[in-house]
Amino acid sequence: MTKIKKDKRITFFTRSKAPVDFILLLTVVILLATGIIMVLSASSPTALAESGDSYTYLYKQCFCAAIGLVVMFILTLIDYRVFKRLYKLVYIATIAVLCLVFIFGISENGATRWVYIGPISFQPSEVAKVGIILFYAELLTRKKDKLKNFKEGILYSLVWLIPIVLLVFGVQNHLSATIVICFLALFLMFMAGCKISHFIIIGVILAAVGIPALFMSKGGFRLNRIMSFANPGTDISGTEWQTNQSLYAIGSGGIFGVGLGNSKQKYLYLPEPHNDFIFAVIAEELGFVGCSIILILFAIFIWRGIVIAMKSKDMFGSLVAIGITSLVAVELIINVAVVSNLMPVTGMSLPFISYGGTSIIVMLAAIGILLNISKVNNEQEK
Repeated sequence: MTKIKKDKRITFFTRSKAPVDFILLLTVVILLATGIIMVLSASSPTALAESGDSYTYLYKQCFCAAIGLVVMFILTLIDYRVFKRLYKLVYIATIAVLCLVFIFGISENGATRWVYIGPISFQPSEVAKVGIILFYAELLTRKKDKLKNFKEGILYSLVWLIPIVLLVFGVQNHLSATIVICFLALFLMFMAGCKISHFIIIGVILAAVGIPALFMSKGGFRLNRIMSFANPGTDISGTEWQTNQSLYAIGSGGIFGVGLGNSKQKYLYLPEPHNDFIFAVIAEELGFVGCSIILILFAIFIWRGIVIAMKSKDMFGSLVAIGITSLVAVELIINVAVVSNLMPVTGMSLPFISYGGTSIIVMLAAIGILLNISKVNNEQEK
């Protein structure tokens, strides 16, 4: 393996006074503010029914958003190249965090996705998504001269993914997180230079092994969801309930929506409307226009993320930037596709908008790293 020369100029904190990508920062802040407003609107009936206080979920979301913004600001100051030297530690920490479910995890409906430590609860899989980006960005950078080789390139890289998949899917039974993590790893391999023919070989093997494993996984509920998706109208009050209520909400919104706070489907018709199906409430209350504005904001985010990746002077920074951008993009696509019945139901939050403390904090932390990359880019352009 060729030795990587260490840049002695790299310090823990970025001393540069260059600005961060203002458009990206503004876009994230607008999406986050929109999310807080929509969480209040979507969660108030559920919160009132569960706790007697319509603002319960709002308080929690605001608290986690505040923590996330602080973490984002701190990571904006930390030179992202520090993670190059810590990539092995990042991988070990990711495995360790996922293993916490063995000690502090509580099983619910056949899945162990949450860790409870006193009053603190979080989803380890959310942390793993960012961890896998940082690890693979440096791993692929170090192996860049061997990526065209099947054994030392894509096969070697995939070996590191096996423990993560076993812990997220095998132990936590979290399919959506597994899909995102695998996509991120494979996409980074592709962007780093692995051959397309190697992806085809791996894809055939994974399909032969993964599809039977998916259908035979705990409970068999995923097969029921897929069958319901393929045959709509067969189980309206069961597996299709969420989807149908979501479509009712979208259809009711029309062009301009019924008005902020006036959704009817959130009144205990649409299960947990502040989480995975919050986009349906947005469609009902803000209509096609509101949904379009939000999608345009995400498009701006993706555009700025790609620009930051292209401007990065080192391969590690470029891969981290495109990895974080892809994380937001793939979660957006899956969430909107599920809400609009373009794919079977799977648990996936809408970045920056859905209720969820772990998701908000981790996503904002990732944005802090992305902003630091933009800051270093701006400094190098001077």
